[in-house]
Amino acid sequence: MSHWIGTANHGFASLAMEELRRFVNGIKFTQLIAGEVFKMEVPLSREELLDLLQKNEPVFLRHIQHIERALPIQGSADDLQALSDLVRHARSRVDNQTVAVHLRRVEKTPFMYSAADTKSVLDAVLMEVGAETVMQSPDVILSIFAGAEELYVGWGTPAEQLSDWPGGAVRFQREEGQISRAKFKLLEAERAFKLYFETYRQAVDIGAAPGGWTQLLLERGLRVTSIDPANLHPSLSAYPRLTVMKKNASDVNFPSGTFDLLVCDMSWSPMQMAKLVLEKTDALSDGATAIITLKLMHKKPLQTIRDVVAKLESAFELKKAKQLFHNRDEITLYLVKK
Repeated sequence: MSHWIGTANHGFASLAMEELRRFVNGIKFTQLIAGEVFKMEVPLSREELLDLLQKNEPVFLRHIQHIERALPIQGSADDLQALSDLVRHARSRVDNQTVAVHLRRVEKTPFMYSAADTKSVLDAVLMEVGAETVMQSPDVILSIFAGAEELYVGWGTPAEQLSDWPGGAVRFQREEGQISRAKFKLLEAERAFKLYFETYRQAVDIGAAPGGWTQLLLERGLRVTSIDPANLHPSLSAYPRLTVMKKNASDVNFPSGTFDLLVCDMSWSPMQMAKLVLEKTDALSDGATAIITLKLMHKKPLQTIRDVVAKLESAFELKKAKQLFHNRDEITLYLVKK
């Protein structure tokens, strides 16, 4: 038996729990933050569940934290003392490791310290026991969730927690001249799927307007063909590596093997999107990558995902399907042409 905290995008916790029920018989849930964060009682050991999730990562589970200790909240300095003592007893786990401290909380927790204050105190203790404290890309994460009555505390690697961000909430800083927030989706997809866009040669962006995804790919040095009957942002005209086709994608054809990357972020029917992408398969080189957002427009999103993936698998291998933090009513698919 083990206990965990799971997190999904707001409004999608029920789907994350449904996926987990399909993986784990007898799993039990308790809501912590409505529609987003939940506690899990799992009839498996820590290692058994982690192994299962590494092999079958759920689409809608954004972050997971093992609960190693549940400390009663006193609402006083005793809470920080209890956390400090816990860290001191973990010396062997963190010695010579880089460690990040993540604190999340329910709205009305009696835990009285901010994330910054908690981190400041625990960082000092971590350095005392031989760890190096960092903000990003740690070896180990100390995760603390301040509930209504208890502090739920656990250690894990970024891979074990499915993210190196608190609760999987990936944050990017908006840049001057950024065309749209949609750019964040593609940035997060690059991180989540361990891609390096600068290693690609030529991309096609289907449904590109206003051009957030096109902008990122151009910044990475790719040649980009952007297809959309709507206008792209005027700033993109400064890139000589950009070809703009103001047409519907269904009306455009390319020579075989033209592109090694296809991206598509269209607000369109999932099956119509799949049909359109499949029509462009011949224009992709063997082994080409496709990054596609799948809009969840219907009442049965899990069935929609299965149907669309089944259709796309006639030409692509699905590498991963994930609801990223920057996805709203959608998920992102990472595929490779067969």
